[in-house]
Amino acid sequence: MAGGRTVADRLATVLGTVLGSAELPVRLRGWDGSVTGPPGAPVIAVRNRRALRRLLWSPGQLGLGRAYVAGDIDVEDDVFETFAALSSAGRLAETGPMRPVTTAERLTLLRTVAGLGGLGTDPAPPAEEADLGRHGLRHSRRRDAAAIAHHYDVGNDFYELVLGPSMVYSCAVWDTPDVGLDAAQEAKLDLVCRKLGLHEGDRLLDVGCGWGSMAIHAAGRYGADVVGITISEEQATLARKRVAEAGLTDKVEIRVQDYREVDDGPFDAISSIGMAEHVGRARLGDYVDQLVGLLRPGGRLLNHAIAWNAGETTWDDTSFIARYVFPDGELLGLHEMVGAIEAGGLEVVDVEALRRHYALTLRAWVQRLEEHWDDAVAASTEGRARVWRLYMAACALAFEGGSMGVDQVLAVKPGGEQPPLRRTAWV
Repeated sequence: MAGGRTVADRLATVLGTVLGSAELPVRLRGWDGSVTGPPGAPVIAVRNRRALRRLLWSPGQLGLGRAYVAGDIDVEDDVFETFAALSSAGRLAETGPMRPVTTAERLTLLRTVAGLGGLGTDPAPPAEEADLGRHGLRHSRRRDAAAIAHHYDVGNDFYELVLGPSMVYSCAVWDTPDVGLDAAQEAKLDLVCRKLGLHEGDRLLDVGCGWGSMAIHAAGRYGADVVGITISEEQATLARKRVAEAGLTDKVEIRVQDYREVDDGPFDAISSIGMAEHVGRARLGDYVDQLVGLLRPGGRLLNHAIAWNAGETTWDDTSFIARYVFPDGELLGLHEMVGAIEAGGLEVVDVEALRRHYALTLRAWVQRLEEHWDDAVAASTEGRARVWRLYMAACALAFEGGSMGVDQVLAVKPGGEQPPLRRTAWV
């Protein structure tokens, strides 16, 4: 290259400009084999000039994510080590939506990309990117169904490879880090049942029932009569199959139904595990009111949800997670969730923080994905597998760093029997 600068050197200028960081925490390998960056640091390979066009047209988290999903850039070393290094640099080290590049930085990008022969039209996004605009208003029933289908209807075989036999897609509860994913997931399901005080014949509503694991556990171990609801057709199909295989069709009903449509209360208990993240801040009060209306006096609600611990803003519509993982999803602070539950007329009797448990869970899922990579690609697409690897590894680091948490909030509806005085009844 002119002036003695290699392709990798110029790529470092591109990435450093996008990140807003003069010192890169990773090494870069160009498509010509040239390498630059701090010795011993994890290596990111830039495979082609199309990656440059993605970063030029979307110079931020979205452009980086698109390039990775499309295979235009790749991670050569440990995924956690690489993403941890990147997340320590410039704009990625800041909380909230990624700060946009300045006009001066955009001009630097333009000149550097031109010098690398990378100018051109904006490449089409990878097929795995969500586009919900045609499905109506945010958090309308139609658009919520489309958002759920985008994330969950990607193939039950794919999810089984990632989640394992438990088919539980929420934070596990680990007695120790080496107890194993399946045992940790079973411990979480049992903890929820104990907190809800389930007994033979109790009527349980499981909101966002997934593939039926909570419903099967509550009916099989505690004798509850369970209604599980999901708006994912693929989840419901497999959940019904699993219920039948467990011999519980007389105890468990799986419905394709929006929580706003349930009208056959009262229920003795309601579990909502990993579903509230899809409700949205604007509809949180309506969500609580609906569940409160379905509970009998003395009935218990267990709300298990991810919380955002780094201020009021989580991500915007230009972030990777909004476009590829949880379109229209919103993470709320624990104070917002507790406040909404109390405002709905329930008494909060217990809150348990499980932040470190989710980091362990996500690392276990990434390990399973890595171990079954070829099968996961065959069950979906390579782009989809890349999305899951990126988002799960990045979220594990966010939980470890404390910007994200996950909490179980147990609340009771006044007017009936009271829960035990101490949490020793379920721990």
